[in-house]
Amino acid sequence: MHIPDGYLSPATCAALYGGAAPFWYVGLKRVQKALHTRLVPLLSLFAAFCFVIMMFNLPLPGGTTGHAVGIGLATVVLGPWAAMLAVSMALIIQALFFGDGGITAIGANCFNMAIVGSLVAYGVYRAVAGRATIASPRRVAAAGLAGYCAINVSALCAAIEFGIQPLLYRDAAGAPLYCPYPLSIAIPAMMLGHLPAMMLGHLTIAGLAELFVSAGAVAFLQRSDPSLLRATSGFTAIPPAQGQAALRPFWVALGALMILTPLGILAAGSAWGEWVASDFADPAIRQQITASSFNLTPPQAPPQGLRRLSSLWTAPFARYAPPYIRSAGFGYLLSAMFGVGLILLGSFGIGKLLRT
Repeated sequence: MHIPDGYLSPATCAALYGGAAPFWYVGLKRVQKALHTRLVPLLSLFAAFCFVIMMFNLPLPGGTTGHAVGIGLATVVLGPWAAMLAVSMALIIQALFFGDGGITAIGANCFNMAIVGSLVAYGVYRAVAGRATIASPRRVAAAGLAGYCAINVSALCAAIEFGIQPLLYRDAAGAPLYCPYPLSIAIPAMMLGHLPAMMLGHLTIAGLAELFVSAGAVAFLQRSDPSLLRATSGFTAIPPAQGQAALRPFWVALGALMILTPLGILAAGSAWGEWVASDFADPAIRQQITASSFNLTPPQAPPQGLRRLSSLWTAPFARYAPPYIRSAGFGYLLSAMFGVGLILLGSFGIGKLLRT
C-alpha cells in the first residue's frame, strides 16, 4: 500500500499533496493547543509504533505481502488529527530513508493511510462505541472494526489512484506512462480479488491483523491506563501530563517489538503495486506480478514515466537493508532502531517549533 515513485503521474502526486496539506495544517494547530497534555509524547510513541508495525510483513495469496499500519489504535488514543500527524511522520521517514514509498508519492500515501484512514477509523469507532463506558467490551470491538475499515478504505484509495493512471496518461503509442494496470485490475487486486489478489489480502489477512492489533491494544489500555482512551470517548479530553513514567511500559513494549522486527522479513515477496522498475526485467518477479494481477502479463519494460521517476531518489537504507550490514535480520533491526530514533527527533522538533 506504499505507492512507490513512478506509479502516479506528477499531476496526481501534486493534487494529493494539496489534498493532504490542509489536514496537516489543522493537525498541527490542534496539537499546538494541546501542548500542556500528554499528546506530544503520545504522538511520538504512536508514530514509532506505526513505523515498527509496518515492518512486519505478512504473506498473502499469490506470493505478495501486506502489513498492519496501526491507524485504528493511533486514532482511538490520539484522536484523528494527531493520528494523521503520527502516521504521516512514520510514512515520511519510511520514504526518505528506507525507500518504502516514493518521495513523489508521500502526499498520496499520507492522504490514503494517515488522513483517510484516520477519519474512517474515528467515524467507525465513535459510531460503534456510542456512549459505552471506557471499560466496555464494546469499545474493544469498535476499535477492531475501526482499524479493519480504515486499512481497507486506505487500500481502496490507493487502488483507485493506481487504476486511473492508464486512463489519463499514455504515450503517443497508447502505452501507459505510469501504473500499467487499469481500475478493472487495480481495485480487485487490492481489495476483492480471487485467491492470488492483494485485496483479498486486505479484506482478510492484513485487515484482520489491523483488527487484532487495534482491539488487543485497546483491551490492554482499558486495564493499564484507561485515561488514554478518553480523547475519543466523547466524555473528556486527554488529562494533563502525569509524567513520563506513566508511558514507560509502552516504550518497553515498543522496544520489545523492535527486537522482533527481523520476523518481518520472513514473508517473501513485495506488496502489490510496490515493484520497482528493475523488477519488470526479473523473470521470477514478473511471474509474481502476473499471478497477483489476474494472470495479466506486465509490460516487457517498465512504463516510461515509471522508469524516469523511479530513479528520482535513492534512499540511503533502501528496503531496510543498510549496505554495510551483511546480515539481513540485523540490518532490519538496525533500520527499525534508526527509524524510531528519527521519529523521536522529529517529534521533539515539532514540539519545540510549536512552542515557539
